[in-house]
Amino acid sequence: MAKFYDRIEDKHVAFIKAQKMFFVATAPMSDAGRVNLSPKGYDSFRIVGPNRVAYADLGGSGAETLAHVRENGRITFMFCAYEGAPNIMRLYGRGSAMQFNDPGFSEEIAKFPPGHERARDIVFADITAVQDSCGWGVPFYEYKGERDQLKRYIDHQELDAWHESRLTKNAQSIDGLPGLIRPRAAE
Repeated sequence: MAKFYDRIEDKHVAFIKAQKMFFVATAPMSDAGRVNLSPKGYDSFRIVGPNRVAYADLGGSGAETLAHVRENGRITFMFCAYEGAPNIMRLYGRGSAMQFNDPGFSEEIAKFPPGHERARDIVFADITAVQDSCGWGVPFYEYKGERDQLKRYIDHQELDAWHESRLTKNAQSIDGLPGLIRPRAAE
């Protein structure tokens, strides 16, 4: 049976830190829009406080999470135990985002392990509820390591070319919502 908490407790912190992968779910306000569910890895999740978390979004094929969070803030994180005792944990909250060209980004991304400097954004979430439930239906999996394709793709580009690529390729979500925002020219 699921149990709810109003904050991230020490036992939740230990469980989250032990997981190598998590999922992020968001959705647009429009019922014609698509619900997005994205797997994440690369040690990119951080617990900022008992009701605040963040993850370094290294990028991917779309900008759905960023677009949905900016539109309405709704966000859910899910962690599953693939080894040890069965468990599933969900963090429900309200999200916000800081993209790579926002003031303060360098200071915030420095709080993540080395290798996250080229994250396209950081998604923050104020957690309103934590749900802990059985994970009896989750199979066992053996962790063998991170895939290196994403890091190689990001790191092989010159920094200015990478910035331009992110601003162009992630300008909107698949449903047409605004994604990464190009800075305004100085007036």
